[in-house]
Amino acid sequence: MTASDLTSQPDVAAVRRAVVDRYAARARAVLESAGVAPSTAACCPPATPTESQPIEFVEALDRAVLAKSGGELHYGSANYDAANDLAGLPESVVGASAGCGNPLAIAELTAGERVLDLGSGGGIDCFLAAQQVGETGAVWGLDMTPEMIDLARHNAAKVGASNVRFRLGEIEDLPFSDASFDLVMSNCVINLSTDKPRVFAEAYRVLASGGRLRVSDMVWTAEPSEATRASLEQWAGCVAGAMLVDDYVAAIRAAGFEDVAAEYAPSDSGLVSASVFARRPV
Repeated sequence: MTASDLTSQPDVAAVRRAVVDRYAARARAVLESAGVAPSTAACCPPATPTESQPIEFVEALDRAVLAKSGGELHYGSANYDAANDLAGLPESVVGASAGCGNPLAIAELTAGERVLDLGSGGGIDCFLAAQQVGETGAVWGLDMTPEMIDLARHNAAKVGASNVRFRLGEIEDLPFSDASFDLVMSNCVINLSTDKPRVFAEAYRVLASGGRLRVSDMVWTAEPSEATRASLEQWAGCVAGAMLVDDYVAAIRAAGFEDVAAEYAPSDSGLVSASVFARRPV
């Protein structure tokens, strides 16, 4: 998204509320299907009540937003190998997955590494990363939706992932010290931020020398309409807030990263899921 697009961007607080409400609804649906009530003790209840809906309804809403924008991509758990990645994971993990890619496929993790997942949701990428870094490694998931933190912690207990922790917080203001991680990853979340340059600057700050940024995210290869940019529904659906791919790559470089690249399959709609690579210089 360029500076010229800001006139079409809704109020920042309204975007945040729409995003939190959408993903709180998803978390509540999964928790309720597992017979667990979200505590929301980590923060505070939604500013406006959101009626509980079954997970099938929430998933249909997400798909409908993508369809309206001509989005063509694998959605949620469809991005993972069912026989390997998803084997042994409970439905409360798999059902919460709402990503547009699989950052673990490009993460190149090794035992003992420290990993941060930006917008960790129900924790699927954290649990897969934990298997790769082993007990000598550590994985942190960060999410700004209290219900998602409830769900992720519930899932961690079910999975028995002792090397995974979840924390409530914002990806624009990471609650971690400088040089804390070897890898920062994210799956279809950075597009939801209204201040993406700050997200990339924060990711750079918390990465150790030589650390890697590995992201799956929605980007545009052609500028969408002003109506799309102005739609709160399409912001929450990972569509309206997506940047032009060249601007996305440029923002990562501006944060100080090198070896920046984005790989994606072309789409007639102009909306694509990209695998993004970058590295903090040694």
